[in-house]
Amino acid sequence: MDSLSRSQCERLAFIDFRLYFLGELRRSDISEKFGVGPAGATRDIALYRKYAADNLVFDQTKKIYGPSIVFSPVFSHSLQRALGALTEGFGDIVSSLPPQINCIIPAFLNDFDIDNLSTVTRAIKTGKAIKIRYLSKSSGWSEREIIPSALVNSGKRWHVRAYDRKRSEFRDFILSRISESRLLEDCSARHETIENDDQWNRWVELHLVPHPGQKYKEAIVMDYGITGKSLRIKLRAAVAGYYLRFWNVDCTMDYSLDGLEYDLWLSNPLELYGVKNALIAPGYVVQGSQV
Repeated sequence: MDSLSRSQCERLAFIDFRLYFLGELRRSDISEKFGVGPAGATRDIALYRKYAADNLVFDQTKKIYGPSIVFSPVFSHSLQRALGALTEGFGDIVSSLPPQINCIIPAFLNDFDIDNLSTVTRAIKTGKAIKIRYLSKSSGWSEREIIPSALVNSGKRWHVRAYDRKRSEFRDFILSRISESRLLEDCSARHETIENDDQWNRWVELHLVPHPGQKYKEAIVMDYGITGKSLRIKLRAAVAGYYLRFWNVDCTMDYSLDGLEYDLWLSNPLELYGVKNALIAPGYVVQGSQV
C-alpha cells in the first residue's frame, strides 16, 4: 500500500477496523466518517477488495458487508488504540502524532489477545453468543458460552460484562484470561440481553469525603475537586466495587482503615446494599465478614 495516500490508508484502515471489531460495514459508515459521497465509499470498498478480496462478504438481505470466515486484518491494529477507538470514538487509526511534551501515562500490565477482543466486540455489536475457553481463579479452565454486552475498564484491567449460560447469570470476565474465542451463530435470548442485567441497570450514588484520618484534608479537596460537603459520583452497580477499590476508598462504617493511601471515605456505605461486587471495596462488610 506504499503507493496510496494517507487519506486512502485511513479509509481502508477504517474498513478493516469495522469488519474486524464490529463485524459490519455500510457505505454510509465511510461517508459519515470521512465526508465522502456514496460513489467514493464504493470506490474505497473496491480498493479494499484489491488488497483483501476474501476478507468481506456482502449480505444481500441486510445490505451490509461483514467479515468472511477467513477474515484476516490487513492492518496491524494496536490493542490500546483499538480499545480507545471502541470506547471513545474513531480517531486516526493508522498512526498517531508523537507527544508534543514529555508525558508519562501509567501503562496496563495485562495486554491480551486482540483477536479475542475482536470476537467479543463483534458479539456485542451483533447480539450473538460466543464460546470461550476461560481460566477462573476459583475453578480453573472451562469452556463457557457467554453473551457479551459491554466492555468494562476497572482502572487496572479490562473486563467484558456478559450473560454466562453455565451459571445462568450476568458476570464479568477478565479479557486476559480468555485463551480462545469463537463467534456462534445463535443470537441472545431476551433474558440474556443487557436490558435484563439488574446490576448493570441499577445506579448508585456514592458520597465521597476526605478521609477523617488524613491530617491535611484541604489537599484531598484540591486533588479530587470536592465542592460542598462531598464528591457525589453516580455509577452502575455492576462497576461500583471496582472503582471504590481503584480509588482506595475506605468503605468501613467508622472510617477505620488506616494509611496514607486512603484519601477518601464513603460516607454513605448503606448505598452499597445489594451491590454484588461491593465485597471487593476496601473495608466493606458483607454479612459479618470484612474485606
